[in-house]
Amino acid sequence: MVAMSSTCPGLYCGKTLINGSFDGECGVCPRGERTSMQKICEKCTESPELYDWLYLGFMAMLPLVLHWFFIEWYSGKKSSSALFQHITALFECSAAAVLTLLVNDPVGLLSIRSCRVQMLSDWYTMLYNPSPDYVTTLHCTQEAVFPLYTMVLIYYAFCLVFMMLLRPLLVKKIACGLGKSDRFKSIYAALYFFPILTVLQAVGGGLLYYAFPYIILVLSLVTLAVYMSASEIQSFKNLIAKKKRLVVLFSHWLLHAYGIISISRLDKLEQDLPLLALVPGPALFYLLTARFTEPSRILSEGGNGH
Repeated sequence: MVAMSSTCPGLYCGKTLINGSFDGECGVCPRGERTSMQKICEKCTESPELYDWLYLGFMAMLPLVLHWFFIEWYSGKKSSSALFQHITALFECSAAAVLTLLVNDPVGLLSIRSCRVQMLSDWYTMLYNPSPDYVTTLHCTQEAVFPLYTMVLIYYAFCLVFMMLLRPLLVKKIACGLGKSDRFKSIYAALYFFPILTVLQAVGGGLLYYAFPYIILVLSLVTLAVYMSASEIQSFKNLIAKKKRLVVLFSHWLLHAYGIISISRLDKLEQDLPLLALVPGPALFYLLTARFTEPSRILSEGGNGH
């Protein structure tokens, strides 16, 4: 057991209890533990809250969505290999997620124990190293949000390993419709965005933890509007003309619902569940107003002096 020292104002510094007395040195709680209100390091035995799982789900979705985007971008409209690559990317991320759960404490179980996030500073303990005598800095850096910080990084590492083991062989076998220089571009793109995601988690993990519900809502609304505009979808008939458009629409609706649930946290089901009725709202609003904002119509009316 470890206790906090009064000379260590940081939440994660402490003294070691030896033979009923303290050794007099300020230290850091072991991984998987954090200080309680009594300034004692206690092992984290609680299960993650719903919001924590939603955050982990968001961080897990990022590489999958980017995989799908670049696969679609580089495969071409007539490529039959895109579907198999989409499925492979889903398998890679799913396998990485399962393996990440298995290697985290408790090892071998599809469950984790966690330290509850209490404030933004919990994510950045390295910024709160105290200097009791204004000369010596006591390094009290610790993963106070165990395991939300390192778990995401482990997941990204497994995703990268599975991709490098599976994707090149699949692409080489089935991507015959693409040129030799194009068939591996989706893999090259992943080699760029994985380091970016890693740095994003390492530097901005705490900010993302509190902002991800709003990021999901804003990005899903913007991308849906851009897609429907680029595809020239201005009516329900245009929308149902291709199955792919419906898949994109339902995918964005799932993201809308994910964002709403993350914001509300479903603390009060009777009040929060009706908010899910707002999910189709943006798409319906776009379809109902698209005809009034068509550029050619605006230009023609302007030329006629209306």
